[in-house]
Amino acid sequence: MNISETKSFGLFITVWVGQFISCIGNGLTAFTLGVYAFDKTQSAIVYSLIILFAFLPSYLLKPIGGYLSDRFDRRLMMIIGDFGSAMGLVFILLMFAAGNHELWVIYLGVALSSVFTALQNPAYKASVTDLVDESAFSKASGLMQLAESSRFLISPVIAGFLILACPIEKILMIDIATFLIAVASVYAVKKKIINTKTSQKENIFEGIKAGFRYIFAKKNLVWLLFLTTLITFAVGFLQSLMGPMILAFTDAKMLGLTQSVSASGMIVSSLLIGLFSRTNKQLRILSYSLAFTGLFYALFGASTNIIFITIAGFFFFTTLPFVNTSLDVLIRKNVDNDVQARVWSIVSLVSQMGMVIAFSTSGFLADKVFNPLLMPDGTLASSAGKLIGTGAGRGIGLMFVLSGTLILITAYVIVNNKPVQTLEKRSHPSKIKFCSKKWELEISPLRDSFRLTKKTNSHGKVNAFFPNHQPYTPAYILRYRKEVQRGQVQQGD
Repeated sequence: MNISETKSFGLFITVWVGQFISCIGNGLTAFTLGVYAFDKTQSAIVYSLIILFAFLPSYLLKPIGGYLSDRFDRRLMMIIGDFGSAMGLVFILLMFAAGNHELWVIYLGVALSSVFTALQNPAYKASVTDLVDESAFSKASGLMQLAESSRFLISPVIAGFLILACPIEKILMIDIATFLIAVASVYAVKKKIINTKTSQKENIFEGIKAGFRYIFAKKNLVWLLFLTTLITFAVGFLQSLMGPMILAFTDAKMLGLTQSVSASGMIVSSLLIGLFSRTNKQLRILSYSLAFTGLFYALFGASTNIIFITIAGFFFFTTLPFVNTSLDVLIRKNVDNDVQARVWSIVSLVSQMGMVIAFSTSGFLADKVFNPLLMPDGTLASSAGKLIGTGAGRGIGLMFVLSGTLILITAYVIVNNKPVQTLEKRSHPSKIKFCSKKWELEISPLRDSFRLTKKTNSHGKVNAFFPNHQPYTPAYILRYRKEVQRGQVQQGD
């Protein structure tokens, strides 16, 4: 495995600038296609389906993308991912130019782009560890959140005006150009990003299984992933239904302005994190920021006053980089570098399961359940309707209030969960040890192996030997663990 010995924040900035520009272009397309579909159908289901098709393929394929990014050149994976994502937009562009504006064209095009995002995203996240020292993890994470925020901060304002000034085909061409800029920025750093290609032969599915074993060997990581899944489930409703709620009583230009002003909170907090963050108290930051996230999320859905919504949205988005950075640092500090990509992809697969559920159900829940409940003659019009109002989009507002409450509960659980508290201490989940007076059993879930050692009385040294039985199986390891703890292991077992 060839790893560059020199880490440079400047090289990270080179890659980051390309991704920043690409995120702006991606936001332009996402906003434009969503507004186009909603104007055409007036359906929250159609709006949320575009988001689902843009997300689901990448979500399902991330473990494979993570495995490939650990096995091969991460720079190459990022280039292939960005270039392939552009091809999905080229498909939509060509079909629109030919006069085919059917919804299936959008669904298929964004799904194709999403497939290649599964290659790009794990490699990009893992490359941070290659390019940046651990002391700068928070700073790099803050800048990554800043790039992500650009699709909500900069893109909606630009797209709101572009929709009125030019056809949708030109907006797609702008996004394609930003992907090419991202490819150029990655290529510019050349071999400074880790090349993880190895001569060791390993089945791809065995590699993915090893990544799962790596994560689930640590109870604290499992708990953190479960709580993160609840958070993504709640936030997924906002991501898929913010547009339909606001478009119910205003136009696309005002929607773009509201999204941009709200998302400016992300750029403020991301810059603060990137410039000043040095604390090791990530769990404290996580719990406090989640509490405020839930509060402002609930307030966001509690009114139809666009100024009040924008203010609540601003503070909601301000809290998100603190949440994301804390989660990023806690996981990154507890994962070895040579498996960063596959572990990040599995973390995304597990934690974003909540988002998949939200995207899949949000349109139906909004159109068929919650909106009818809060129409002027709806079941909840005389109760919840007196607090948050009735009419078009008010059911979505109630969904936001309930989702914010769920995040508040999650913040409380994090503060009081003992396994999660241990994440502040750096750990090495690739090795698990069980000891007795004479024996020591060391399990390496990632490498599908274990080592049994017998202690000697000479200066605390150990004589190592490997059992004859291969390969690793949970039942076989459990047997050795019990015998180690009882002190009954015999050499040659």
